[in-house]
Amino acid sequence: MDVLYHVKARPIPEKMSEFYTILTDGSVESQYPDGKELLASMRRAVMTGDATIEWYETCFCPTPLKHERATVLGKYFTDLITETINSPPTISGKSFWEYLERSGK
Repeated sequence: MDVLYHVKARPIPEKMSEFYTILTDGSVESQYPDGKELLASMRRAVMTGDATIEWYETCFCPTPLKHERATVLGKYFTDLITETINSPPTISGKSFWEYLERSGK
């Protein structure tokens, strides 16, 4: 069963360089079953102000983002909130990926 979630979280600033590294070196993308979706969701994530990142993501497990939290998200974000949605939302803000690119250099 796959479910679409709108996700909000706060990044841990001192870990963003490391996060960018695992996103770009293939570590996340090769993670089964959710790596490709997790990478795609970070590419479309936006910074919406007040140190919050928002994105949407399809999850393949019954507990919202359980595997993603255990393997990746729990290491790099705090205050993670999920909401079930029926279709991808329009989220306005600055590109989180561009922020990560600057953090990773």
